[in-house]
Amino acid sequence: MGPETLAQVLRPLRNLFRAEHYPELLVGLEISDDAAVYKISDELAVIQTLDFFTPIVDDPYDYGAIAAANAMSDVYAMGGEVVLALNICGFPPDLPPDVISEILRGGAEKVVEAGGVLAGGHTIDDKEPKYGLSVMGLIHPERVWTKAGARPGDAMVLTKPLGVGIVATALKGEVADPAHVTAAVESMKRLNRDAARLVQKVGVSACTDVTGFALLGHSYEMAKKSGVRLDFYVDKLPFVEGAVGYAEDWLFPAGTCNNERAYEGAVRFAPEISEEMQQLLYTPETSGGLLVAVPPEKLETLTTFFANEEHPCWVVGEAAEGEGVQVL
Repeated sequence: MGPETLAQVLRPLRNLFRAEHYPELLVGLEISDDAAVYKISDELAVIQTLDFFTPIVDDPYDYGAIAAANAMSDVYAMGGEVVLALNICGFPPDLPPDVISEILRGGAEKVVEAGGVLAGGHTIDDKEPKYGLSVMGLIHPERVWTKAGARPGDAMVLTKPLGVGIVATALKGEVADPAHVTAAVESMKRLNRDAARLVQKVGVSACTDVTGFALLGHSYEMAKKSGVRLDFYVDKLPFVEGAVGYAEDWLFPAGTCNNERAYEGAVRFAPEISEEMQQLLYTPETSGGLLVAVPPEKLETLTTFFANEEHPCWVVGEAAEGEGVQVL
């Protein structure tokens, strides 16, 4: 569902669950962040999220693993740890059982990697395969990250390359280079757990993960909630191999246009940035990296931690006075 439609259909729900009536709901519909957060005690809060989608790769194991990593990412974007997951499944009745088993195995092994436990789920018959997880995480109530809090001068740090969405679209169109697909799959399967733990060691102003609303959509949400403008430098943005070439071939999915319609009023591009690059930055991502606003005095420490762990990260921009998003 596109961001504009989503905002419209959620409006009546916000009136039913107003924040003042639920003081233990630290993050909910009115705040609308990456996941819901509910305070259990002064020392413990629960993070709750879910996500599922249709196949974006051919291999069933990889599909399950990517869907699981994507669902758990919201817990890491809030600063928490995954503890419990449930399967969400919709499969055609004629889909071979061994294919379904591989999808579920891919998801289950990612939950194990996350240190959580898979405890069941729900299945229905569906015309097209759909798979994902409902995920519960835990966090201290005073250590929750949100999209709000970025301040002018903060550096914007990204922990995974962009472009996996357009590679997946090229795969569906049977024009993707297998090497490009392999690299994109490995990126999508990588949990954001290690990145979140490194960020926790330093402390940050704001955090989100880059998924279906693309870099520009999720950046706009952070900018709006924080009351700042986010500036990105196109020559510093990382992309998986092949993504820029597929953009030049204009292989964009329909979600690119949806994101552009929703956010173009808040995004400004430098004149020299090509239309293909603009569209690429509106293209949905799957299981993307964390986008973190880091106070300038903490940036060197953070990048050193990432380098010492041989974990990639890129300084891609900064927060400034103003509103919206700029790409320079």
